[in-house]
Amino acid sequence: MSSNRQDAWSQDEDVLLAEVVLRHIREGGTQLQAFDEVGKKLSRTSAACGFRWNSFVRKQYKSGIELAKKQRKHSKKHSALSKTLEGKPETPKAVSTQDAPEAFSMGSMIQYLQKAEEAVRNEERVRNENSQLTEQISQLQDKLQGAEEELREYEEKYTLLEEDHKSLLAIFEKARKMALLQGNEDKVKFQMDKNGNLQRLNK
Repeated sequence: MSSNRQDAWSQDEDVLLAEVVLRHIREGGTQLQAFDEVGKKLSRTSAACGFRWNSFVRKQYKSGIELAKKQRKHSKKHSALSKTLEGKPETPKAVSTQDAPEAFSMGSMIQYLQKAEEAVRNEERVRNENSQLTEQISQLQDKLQGAEEELREYEEKYTLLEEDHKSLLAIFEKARKMALLQGNEDKVKFQMDKNGNLQRLNK
């Protein structure tokens, strides 16, 4: 599969990019590794993934980035604590909740769940807004098409009126010339027959 895609990013691709980058942050990896992984999955270059993350996606996941960094920090603390305990003989000791790693505290879990729930609500809101905008665009396109048809009808009517106007001007000009040829324009009278033609009235 080619890795030179240059088409627009979809929302699902943005979500995948965010998930992989956040996972690498939590696990202590680098963003470059995350861009490489996403690039292979989406058939895009690592540079394209990095540009998309820095220019757009990262702004949408500021709280998620902070949370991932905290989890990575807590994970390191817990790992260091485990290594320390492995080198010491087991001794019964009461552990207070204050000494427990923050990553496993109830408050931290609640905060994480609240943020996840908020992210889901935001995504649902964006989807609903996109659906409404799509419907509005469709309605506006229908109105525009109707307006274009009305405009064409008015243009056709205007063309017919303009032709009638020119015909009337030609008829009046012909009548004026006929009156001048008679030598007495004031006494010459004309009337229009049912076919729209001028006829000179006899005295």
